[in-house]
Amino acid sequence: MKRAGQGLIRREIEAHVLKLAKMYPVVTVTGPRQSGKTTLVRLLFPSFDYVNLEIPDVRAEALGDPRGFLLRHAAPAILDEIPNAPALLSYLQAEVDEAGRKGMYVLTGSHQPELQAAVSQSLAGRTGLAELLPLSIAEWKAAGAAKGRDRWMLEGFMPRLAGGDVEAVQLYRDSFRTYVERDARQLINLRNLRAFETFVRLLAGRVGQAVSLSSLAGDVGVSAVTLREWLSVLEASYVVRTVAPYFRNFGKRLIKAPKIYFTETGLAAYLLGLRTEEQVARDPLLGSLFENMVVMEVLKARLNAGKEPDLYYFRDSQGFEVDLLLASGRALIPIEIKAAYTPGEELCKGVRRFAALAAEAARPTVIYAGRDIPSSVAPSFLHFEKAADFIRDCP
Repeated sequence: MKRAGQGLIRREIEAHVLKLAKMYPVVTVTGPRQSGKTTLVRLLFPSFDYVNLEIPDVRAEALGDPRGFLLRHAAPAILDEIPNAPALLSYLQAEVDEAGRKGMYVLTGSHQPELQAAVSQSLAGRTGLAELLPLSIAEWKAAGAAKGRDRWMLEGFMPRLAGGDVEAVQLYRDSFRTYVERDARQLINLRNLRAFETFVRLLAGRVGQAVSLSSLAGDVGVSAVTLREWLSVLEASYVVRTVAPYFRNFGKRLIKAPKIYFTETGLAAYLLGLRTEEQVARDPLLGSLFENMVVMEVLKARLNAGKEPDLYYFRDSQGFEVDLLLASGRALIPIEIKAAYTPGEELCKGVRRFAALAAEAARPTVIYAGRDIPSSVAPSFLHFEKAADFIRDCP
């Protein structure tokens, strides 16, 4: 992915992908559309043959004569958007088993359900998995970007924005319309486009919250069972992410619904009708959008390093909540996420209380918009642009 007038933006996940290629005959890179998967793998494996299975005649060739297709595109090769030709995976299995060498194929895919099902059936134990999300703040800053809190949330992190040839509002309008009319309809045989779009917009208004699908069913006009199916598809196709509650070893009855976040904060802002930084700063959902952005930064740091996310939140039936828990070994790192610029006792009450409640609590931290205030005895205050650095230091 290029920045205007300069070279490629390097991705933090590169080392992990190259490591996988030395361990497995196949590497599979998944992630949202336009997150940079194709650019990444073509950069890392320049000598590999490249095949785009989204092109209709190429896809037809792969489906019609898979053996001949693999002969014409012999290893090493990149097979882009492999879910378009899942039958190829069975033939790949036979080929990599016979060859018995590493780094033969690189696969990419944006439709997680089909890809995971096909990989688990045909390539189990033969492929390393990497998940590429949109650019992190660190990757943007390494490319020379300098933005404030509200602009980060408003514009989001899609790689195409770095070229300066498209405005954020236009990008998210087009990508959302394409997703609803093409991808969602394909994934779930969607008939009621308007209801589905309403559901996604309602989720944008509930970022950072544990969402009751039963309560949303009346607003959308479909059953909670249907909404549950739609939510699964949204998560599987990287539109939203869920963070599960942490409840092990705690005696109180806890809230067990997952919290909802958008993979791309810029899309959530677009769906909320936010068009300027001033609107973001005044919006009642400012804190929720900020939490969404920070949680995604933490998730990107974990995935880029090849680590399990191990992210949870804590909330009991009395309403006591900690925004984010990172399971690090046997420790639990409680993290409060606040959009404020000014540190204070009010911001760290949650992590203090959790640290007193849980013997395994360690390194309580507040991630906010102000300056860093490290501490070895009290919760540390950490600027949100440093969140990824903090997470990388955790096992």
